[in-house]
Amino acid sequence: MGFPLPDTVEELKALIGDEVSSLRSAVRRTADRPTAPSPGPEVTAPVQALAPAPEPPRGDTEATCLCGTHDPGAAGTGTCAVLHAIPASAVLLEPLHDETGAVRDFRIVAGNRIRSADWLEAPDRQVGQRFLEARPGAAASGLLAALADVVAGGGPLEGRVVDYTEQRLGRLHRAPLLYSAARCGEQVLATWRPVQSQTELMTIDAQYLASLGWGNWDLLSGKVTWSEGLSRIFHSEIRMPWTLEQLCDALLPGDLTAFSEFLTSVLAGEEPAWTRIRFRVLGEVRTLDLLGRPVAGTDGRPWAVNLVARDLTPQIRSRRRIAETERESDRLRRQEQAERRVADALREALLPTHSEALAAVGLTVAASYRPAEPDAAVGGDWYKCRLLPDGRVLVAIGDAAGHGLDAVARMSQQRHALAGLAQTGASAGEITTWLNDLLCGDPTEQTATVVTGHIDEARELHWADAGHPAPLLLRDGRARPLRTSERGPLLGALPGYAYETTKTPLRRGDVLLLYTDGMVERRGEDVTLGIDRLADLLARHADAAPRELVDRILADPEQSGLEDDACMLAIRLD
Repeated sequence: MGFPLPDTVEELKALIGDEVSSLRSAVRRTADRPTAPSPGPEVTAPVQALAPAPEPPRGDTEATCLCGTHDPGAAGTGTCAVLHAIPASAVLLEPLHDETGAVRDFRIVAGNRIRSADWLEAPDRQVGQRFLEARPGAAASGLLAALADVVAGGGPLEGRVVDYTEQRLGRLHRAPLLYSAARCGEQVLATWRPVQSQTELMTIDAQYLASLGWGNWDLLSGKVTWSEGLSRIFHSEIRMPWTLEQLCDALLPGDLTAFSEFLTSVLAGEEPAWTRIRFRVLGEVRTLDLLGRPVAGTDGRPWAVNLVARDLTPQIRSRRRIAETERESDRLRRQEQAERRVADALREALLPTHSEALAAVGLTVAASYRPAEPDAAVGGDWYKCRLLPDGRVLVAIGDAAGHGLDAVARMSQQRHALAGLAQTGASAGEITTWLNDLLCGDPTEQTATVVTGHIDEARELHWADAGHPAPLLLRDGRARPLRTSERGPLLGALPGYAYETTKTPLRRGDVLLLYTDGMVERRGEDVTLGIDRLADLLARHADAAPRELVDRILADPEQSGLEDDACMLAIRLD
């Protein structure tokens, strides 16, 4: 049997209603059709089992009531007999009234053998006791009042959850019990069972862990039964499950066709594959995989529908977060690549690594810069090596405080200021003094260190030091720091300070290595140890050309894990 697919939710709900109405009409016609009685023993309906039993035959074979308190043929005998067929704890209670006629307690007339908890006695062992004697926690839990209300004509008690607590042998015991009760003549038949057995608890846990739930829709009676898991998925009370029409109302518009195909297939007696459907539940979109199975009746048509739902919402959220994170990471990666390209271009513009003019005057130069932050590409360390108009070669290396773009800005200002001051023909000491005055006169500036010098045509180095590590001189296979008694304070630390110039003779084959403190400083270690380590590395690679020398020093394991920006300028006198 096929169904036309609806175009709207209202049409889908109308289709469901029509199918249910048609099914009920067909079943009623079948139920009303007379049938010939079949031979065999008479079958007694369950309701009839609770009615008074017919009078037994007289004589030696008189029936005996199971409770032991009823006379043969007395009212209630049949009720006692049926207690042992009830798959839950069950008792027959006789109300006990006070002088005002109110029910103050009950007497246990009969009971079966089923125990609802290990610490509770079986009802058949408490026959003859008062109910409050057998169940002392009944008054505090409200159970006694509920049973008294049944006697007073308040209607049957259906599925009342009683949090039953009792003290035994100095210990408190607790068991959530599900009670039902109804009048049986002048007596009360009461049953109870644990709200959830261990198996039910494990099933609920399994539903929670697997994000599963299931439900049954009885198309004939209209009764809907949901599991704990399905109630959790739809944020609904388990006693207030949704009808199929309510499920339709919660559909996302874009999933109407898919859900219509799924549901009409089940109503047609088919078992469709897992189908992904989205519902809006309390303003939140929940994504479910649904599996449906029809429950066929005697006429072959589906009389009920079973659905299993697997909640994919947490997974969808996780995938969405992962996708968003990946997109953000990709955006940041592209941004970092763009910044790196800009920084590389800036570094090449600010810190050129070679000069043909220097080679013409007999100098081979190589430089290297390694920022402490791998993504920074350029920081506050800088160097300068260029031929001046007067024939001298300006050499300098410095360290502007800080990291990142702020340090880059200060580095650029100091480096360009040095290049301009060097054009005046002033000595290294005078240039350093003027740089100090510039930094001291700007309240936004921070301190800095620098070594400034000139190599003249006589191959002498005239240099000044403002708080910076002294250059290393490699000569005849040995490396040592240049000595000076004129080392001055950091730039920007002492206004008006006059820096002195130191003269160091050089000769052919010498290698000068200017470097920043990032090459020699280690946390918790004296800086002199770092200087000695760098000098040993320099001597170890004495035969290398400046470019290879710088690369080998940076690649050496002893120089791994730099904690600060590090810069080197190697100059060989050819």
